[in-house]
Amino acid sequence: MAYNVEETCKRAANARYTIGTISTETKNEVLLHAADLLVAGAEKILAANAEDLERGRRNHMKDSLLDRLMLNESRIGQIAEGLRQVAGLPDPVGEVLDEFERPNGIRIRKVRVPIGVIGIIYESRPNVTADAFALCFKSGNVSVLKGGSDAICSNQAITEILRKALKDCGVDPDAVNLIASSNREDTKRFMQMRDYIDVLIPRGSAGLIRAVVENSSIPVIETGSGNCHIYIDKDADIEKAIPIIINAKTQRTGVCNAAESLVVHRQILDRFMPAFSEAMKEHGVQLFADEDAGKFLPGSEPATEEDYAKEYLDLMMSVKCVDSIEEAIDHINRYHTKHSDCIITEDPAAAELFLELIDSACVYVNVSTRFTDGFEFGFGAEIGISTQKLHARGPMGLKELTSYKYRITGNGQVRG
Repeated sequence: MAYNVEETCKRAANARYTIGTISTETKNEVLLHAADLLVAGAEKILAANAEDLERGRRNHMKDSLLDRLMLNESRIGQIAEGLRQVAGLPDPVGEVLDEFERPNGIRIRKVRVPIGVIGIIYESRPNVTADAFALCFKSGNVSVLKGGSDAICSNQAITEILRKALKDCGVDPDAVNLIASSNREDTKRFMQMRDYIDVLIPRGSAGLIRAVVENSSIPVIETGSGNCHIYIDKDADIEKAIPIIINAKTQRTGVCNAAESLVVHRQILDRFMPAFSEAMKEHGVQLFADEDAGKFLPGSEPATEEDYAKEYLDLMMSVKCVDSIEEAIDHINRYHTKHSDCIITEDPAAAELFLELIDSACVYVNVSTRFTDGFEFGFGAEIGISTQKLHARGPMGLKELTSYKYRITGNGQVRG
């Protein structure tokens, strides 16, 4: 039997006005109860996740992607903690952004309001199911979720628990809806549900994001793949640089804020490269370097244009040698995905130039790119990391999931 995508989206649209007016106290009650139920239901979630993992192994999924898919009790605890943190955040709905009176006595207030119904299309990470619900719900929105087929069992188990939490608290369970289908045609139909969905947010690979942007009739907030760069300036502190690179490249390779590309100033090659080469060898990172950098990196392979632009999501990294910070900035702005880029330097002027000219959502000085994350930014969780400039940029938390309306009051004024 074909999955009825339109019916799911219609139910979500019908719930939007009720969900948009729920009190902060009720929202927090639901989120805290959902967190407790997720922990209590860990056995059920892990059994479902085991099915997804086994299917992934049969399909020869890469280890880095299996890691993204895998849940354990610790990760379920982290998901629950994310919901608790969202419950503890200020409710953005109803915030007065501006208020003024016109000479004719009309009073105008600019007030933060929910967007309405938010659709999310995402791939292997089942934690997105709970994170997306928490942020959408706390900001007064209804969510319609379409996870990847890789995590379908995990997503179903988590969504069932979230809907139970809503029902237990007397809230319409259609505040969260899962399109539990692995059929690509259903995904395409979902992207055409403009009558019911106000905005669509894709999370995943460059291919997924491009497909949504090109095929959706619904307005899209584009989240980006992460070809994140680290630039080693001529005035870099090598003792800072090596741990940052190790963390950014190897802590979790299958995430969008992992570093994929290294750019090195020629003047520091002699001092920096031996330590870098040894660290990457120790962590099993395959390097793809230009001719000048490759002389210092035994076992590296020649870099191509494709390498400079690639999001590896694996223990691989491109390396480019440059003659100046200006050349580094030009190289990064040419090949990056406008996600997260970092400079390692002790020169304040170089740091400021990098911060000013790198066109990314998040630009770092002497900090691992792995911090581009809603949880790390104190947002509790994130709906995604926007690499576009409208209407949000970077990790998207509660405020980024709202719009605003003008509320105008008067006493019989008419326009002359």
